[in-house]
Amino acid sequence: MDIDVKKIMEEFDTDKTAVLESRSAADTAALGQRLGEICAPGQVYTLTGDLGVGKTVFTQGFARGLGVEGPVNSPTFTILQVYEDGRMPFYHFDVYRIADVEEMEEIGYEDCFYGEGVCLIEWANLIEEILPEDSIQVTIEKDLEKGFDYRRIHVKRFSK
Repeated sequence: MDIDVKKIMEEFDTDKTAVLESRSAADTAALGQRLGEICAPGQVYTLTGDLGVGKTVFTQGFARGLGVEGPVNSPTFTILQVYEDGRMPFYHFDVYRIADVEEMEEIGYEDCFYGEGVCLIEWANLIEEILPEDSIQVTIEKDLEKGFDYRRIHVKRFSK
């Protein structure tokens, strides 16, 4: 995958969407890693896509880009996993099991969203009403006509 990070960063400052094609799990992880390398404290990345599209693979790459060394898995049952061994705290949310946005308040999401680290939220569409305006939205889609491992990945500024 040819990852033009400069193009992606330019698109963050506009309403445009960067669309990338992944032909393997390694490509998807590589894009995550590049975004992890360039992210800044206080940023919130939202991650959406159907089951099995590669959200966890993307997240593992993102964590690697931050310098997280240990295993990274989706915190489906704990909702939030915090990694502090990278260049900044990494708050990894999986809100698939959130029944009500108020549960996010119980977790203390604001400390993560507006803190010194970076957040990545899987299934972010389920908590859209509390997402910061300047979030970066990553959407992963399958296209089986182009192959089992093919993914189309959209990266853009979140807008409500």
